[in-house]
Amino acid sequence: MPVGRQSPSSPQTLHLWPSGGVHVWPSGGTSSAHSHPRGHLVYAARGVLSVHTEEGTSVVPANRVAWTPGGFTHYHRAHGDTDMRILFLTAAQARLVPSRPSVFTVSDLAREVLLTLTGPRSYEADGHASAAQARLVRVLIDELDQAHEQPLQLPEPHDDRLRALAQLLYDDPADNTSLTELGRTIGASARTLSRLLRDELGLTFYQWRTHLRICHALILLAEGHDTTHTAHACGWSNPSSFITAFTALVGTTPGRYRSSSSG
Repeated sequence: MPVGRQSPSSPQTLHLWPSGGVHVWPSGGTSSAHSHPRGHLVYAARGVLSVHTEEGTSVVPANRVAWTPGGFTHYHRAHGDTDMRILFLTAAQARLVPSRPSVFTVSDLAREVLLTLTGPRSYEADGHASAAQARLVRVLIDELDQAHEQPLQLPEPHDDRLRALAQLLYDDPADNTSLTELGRTIGASARTLSRLLRDELGLTFYQWRTHLRICHALILLAEGHDTTHTAHACGWSNPSSFITAFTALVGTTPGRYRSSSSG
C-alpha cells in the first residue's frame, strides 16, 4: 500500500485553522499525496482512516491516533464516513514524539483533548491558537508520552520480491496459499522470502500476513460488515479464531470496535 496508489477526491467538509481542524470525508474519500513542513497527528472521531507513507500504511480506528512527522509524503483515505481530526505540532512539540510515522493508543483524556483542540473554540478570532490551546497541547503530548506505540502500521516492503508478494496478499487477503506456493508464483524460494521478511520488516510471514489481514479487517468492519463476513473475507475459517487474533492486536473485540467506529 505505498504512496501513490490512490484516486484523489475532495473532502466533503473542511474546517481548517493554522494548527489543525476537521475533515469530514465520505467513504472512500482520498487525498492526493502531499507533505507538510510540520508534523501532525490525525484521529478518526468517526469512521476509520488509513495513513499511507513511504514507511507503510497506518490504520487509525477510534482507539488510535497516528503521527506523521514533517516532510513525509503521505495521503489519507477514509473507510466509512469519517470525521478526521488533524493537529499540527510545532518543531519544539514534535521533539517529544517519534521521528518516524507511529500509531498510539488514545486514552479517554487524549480523545477529549484532541476533539477540543480541533474545534473552533480553541482558536482566537483571527484563527490562531489561544493560550488555553497551548496548555492542552502540552497535556496531549504528556498523554502520548505515556501511551504505548501500537503495531497498527503495516510496513511497506522495498525489495521487488517482497513487493510482488505483498501485492498478491493485498489483492486477496483471504488467500491461504503457503509461502512456498506464493514463492513459486513470484519466482523466489520460501527460504529467501522468509529471510527478506525478517531482515527488512522484522516479521515472520505468519506475523506479516496476520497483520495485513487485521488491517483489512479494520476497514471492512468500519464499512459496516459483520464479524463473520469479515473473518471469512480475511482468511479465517471461523469467527472465534479471528476474534482472538483481532483482540490481541487491536485491544478490543471486532464487535466493540465496529460499534465505536460507527460513531
